[in-house]
Amino acid sequence: MGAADVVPGVSGGTIALITGIYATLLDSIRSFTPQLFGIFKKRGLKGVFNHVNGGFLITLFAGIFTSILTLARLITWMLENHPIPLWSFFFGLILISVVHLAKQMDEWDIGKGLLLVVGVAFAYLITVAHPLQLEPTTFNFFLGGSIAICAMILPGISGSFILLLLGLYAPVIGAVKGLEISTLSVFAAGCIVGLLSFSHLLGWLLRHYKDATMAFLIGLMLGTLNKMWPWKEVLSYRTNSSGEQVPLAEQNLSPFAYEQIVAQPSQLWLALAACIAGICLVLALERISQQTPADS
Repeated sequence: MGAADVVPGVSGGTIALITGIYATLLDSIRSFTPQLFGIFKKRGLKGVFNHVNGGFLITLFAGIFTSILTLARLITWMLENHPIPLWSFFFGLILISVVHLAKQMDEWDIGKGLLLVVGVAFAYLITVAHPLQLEPTTFNFFLGGSIAICAMILPGISGSFILLLLGLYAPVIGAVKGLEISTLSVFAAGCIVGLLSFSHLLGWLLRHYKDATMAFLIGLMLGTLNKMWPWKEVLSYRTNSSGEQVPLAEQNLSPFAYEQIVAQPSQLWLALAACIAGICLVLALERISQQTPADS
C-alpha cells in the first residue's frame, strides 16, 4: 500500500483489496467511534486496543511507513526516468488482480454485470475529467478532505488525484508547507468525517451485498487502467509541491504512435517484461495466501 500511494493515480485501497485485507481495514476504521470512551472506562487501553484491532493497524501502518521510506525514492526516480516500465508494472498488476477478484465472486448475473460497467464508467470519467477550480474556502477545504479521504480507501482512485480535480491540491499543499493550522484542521476534520462515514457505508455494503459491491469495486479498478496506460502524450502541466512542472492532462497512444509523436523509444519489450512481473507478483501473493493458515 505504501509503494502504491507513492505513485500518483494509484490507490493503496487497490492493494488492500488484492491482498485480501480490505474488509479488515474497513472494520478497523469503523471501530473508531465515541463508543471507545466507554470501552476505555470499562477495560482500559488494552480493551480499546483490541476493539480497534490495534495489532493489525500497527502492522499495516508499519509496513506502509517502511515501504514509503525504502521505496519512495526509487519509485520517484522511476517516475522521472523510466515511467513506461513502472506504469506497465502497475498495469499488469491491476489487470491480473481484476481476474483474480472476479474468480472469487460467488456468481455473476446481469445486475452485477451492470454494476461492473457503472464502476468502469465512473472511474474512467474521473481519469479524463477536467479539473475544477474551487475557491479555497473553509467549506471547500472540509468538502475536499471528506471526498479525497473516501477516494483513498476506494480501489483504483487516488485521493491526491481527487484534490487535483477539485482544484484544491495546490492550496492544501501550500497550507502544509506554510503550517496553516486553521486550514489544516478544517481539512483534517473533513478527512475524519469522510473516512468514518464512508467506511461505515462500505462495510455495510460488503456485509449485506458483498458480490454486488465487489462487482462495482472491480469495475473501478478496470476503469483506472486508462490512467495507467504506459504510453501517453502530455497535453498540459501542473506545478507540484516542489515547484516542478508535472503532467496534468494526457492522452493515450499506441507504442508505435508514441515513438512518432513523442520522439522517444517505446521500450515495448521492457514494458511487456514489467507487465508480466506485475502479473507474477499477484499470482505469487495468491499462491502464498492459499498456503498460509487462516489464523495468520
